[in-house]
Amino acid sequence: MDSPLFDTVLVANRGEIARRVIRTLRARGIRSIAVYSDADAAAPHVREADAAYRIGPAPVAESYLNADAILAAARHSSAQAIHPGYGFLSENTAFARACAAAGIVFIGPGERALEIMGDKIRSKAHVAAYGVPTVPGIDATGMTDADVAAAASGVGYPLLIKPSAGGGGKGMQIVRAVEDLVPALATARRIASAAFGDDTLLLERLIERPRHIEVQVMGGVDGTVIHLGERECTLQRRHQKVIEEAPSPIVDAVARERLGAAACAAAASVDYRGAGTVEFLVAADRPDEFFFIEMNTRLQVEHPVTELVTGLDLVELQLRVAAGRPLGLTQRDVTLRGSAIEARVYAETPARGFLPATGEVLEWRAPEDVRVDAAVETGSAVTADYDPMIGKVIAWGADRAEALARLDAALGATILLGVDTNIGFLRELLSAPDVRAGDLDTGLIDRMPPFGAPVPTDAALRAAASARTNHRRDEIPRDPAGAGAPSALWRSGAGWRAGGAPVPPSARFETDDGAVLATAEAPSAPGDALTAIDADGFVWVHADGATHRLRPLTRRAAMERRLAARGARLAATDPVLRASMPGAVVAVHVPPGAAVSAGERILTIEAMKMEHPVVAPHDGIVTLEVAVGDQVRRDQPVAHVTPSHEEES
Repeated sequence: MDSPLFDTVLVANRGEIARRVIRTLRARGIRSIAVYSDADAAAPHVREADAAYRIGPAPVAESYLNADAILAAARHSSAQAIHPGYGFLSENTAFARACAAAGIVFIGPGERALEIMGDKIRSKAHVAAYGVPTVPGIDATGMTDADVAAAASGVGYPLLIKPSAGGGGKGMQIVRAVEDLVPALATARRIASAAFGDDTLLLERLIERPRHIEVQVMGGVDGTVIHLGERECTLQRRHQKVIEEAPSPIVDAVARERLGAAACAAAASVDYRGAGTVEFLVAADRPDEFFFIEMNTRLQVEHPVTELVTGLDLVELQLRVAAGRPLGLTQRDVTLRGSAIEARVYAETPARGFLPATGEVLEWRAPEDVRVDAAVETGSAVTADYDPMIGKVIAWGADRAEALARLDAALGATILLGVDTNIGFLRELLSAPDVRAGDLDTGLIDRMPPFGAPVPTDAALRAAASARTNHRRDEIPRDPAGAGAPSALWRSGAGWRAGGAPVPPSARFETDDGAVLATAEAPSAPGDALTAIDADGFVWVHADGATHRLRPLTRRAAMERRLAARGARLAATDPVLRASMPGAVVAVHVPPGAAVSAGERILTIEAMKMEHPVVAPHDGIVTLEVAVGDQVRRDQPVAHVTPSHEEES
């Protein structure tokens, strides 16, 4: 290609997207500038950039949303342009305006596109005027709850409540009956206000069994807009995408042309420049019927699947447009080859309701025969400060079946020890018959049975036993005089005995679901197994395509666990309510001493942009242990619900 597009570009983001943008900058001979918070001082993107600047402490409001600090870093580094990635300031009109005022190019669309498409209510009305089909709904701006309820009866239930600002599914609530509307409005407003600083809501008719299809568009400096095909983003949990693929298995050439034309019309209506995505709902039983949802005026998390089937570098195209260069591409030049599927790897615990997980990455190994965009490496710290997505595994195949098979194999070979992830769940999802057949809708994951962590195989247990034995041996203190066996050796459980060969003892482990498993300790781990031991003594092991976290137990502890489990089955529900994830208490719903019913919400904990309610396990009287604003640890007691009959006695 021609001469460098810019000399220096600052990447105003973190994690895997910052690393991905830096890769293209390096390939094009452009100097890259990273920014980082205190929590990310040792992050991979900081080391990989040509220079890096601190922009504040861990909270996003004081760092990655701190426009003044980012612009100061751009000026100090002589950056000519800022690439915002996605999230954070990527769709912030005020930031784009501030960049222009500072003489720095914002690598994104113009202010008009940001303003119109950044508001779901305004964008819906805008594109409807250009012939783009939209879902019937309500603009709740300035309306009271009573006004919304009256208007909702005209639209009909079920309804989907959406914050007008922001995206990513945050704050969305489904309402199926009028009596559930008011509490859902309160929840949506609270989340929207906290996440986006704007509690304006939009209500839309909920389309049952919808598919989520989005179209990648690219606007050139000459005003032309082309599309790069569609992506199927239907597999979602809590409105967050989990698996994405290109092309969609239900979109044929005719439907692709119609969807592409609608997407280009929406983008052209706001004089769009650069990369953007127009999102549609498609009825699962009527794929020819689609409705505009919103337009994301930035690069998408799932852009790699489009890159793999088109052979194009979307970041490079963004840079060309931002530098005032022609796209060098027409609609006729865009061809789709094969199939690409992406799986998002989250730091979360599927067996505990997908609650966010934190910790130190003791070992990270990515498969080599697929594309992996990761935010972590061995030694990285995963904290509760940011989004739980820590990577993406993307596989290409000549057809969809091959892409699915390659992705499943790659996930089985992806190793992350020290932090819980959803990799096991992703493999289970990919094996579901409906997923393999392409018979998808956005409720598919919700209808799946609760995820159960795989039972460790004998190879995994033997590997864990070997790791624990070696760890204990390393911990045994030695007699400085060199005379006699150290006293600690008698207590080590390593199988040592005087005057004879060691007798391998049995090793016992407790899984996260409380099961106690035993195996004979092996002198060495199986060849394909990988193990690590964390600071709390848990043994992490990857074997046979699965990862396990195991707590070593003595014989006595194993017996106590079994007795406790037996007692728990016979006992009443536990009156102690514990935090199921680390985070902040954002709401307390009942006063101390209140009488509550089983299932009633007591308080809400938030971490990694997700809220989790803590509910009463039975009828009783509440005693609170925390207040709004408190930070809590995983499994920390946060309240007690004393059964009513105990109070009476």
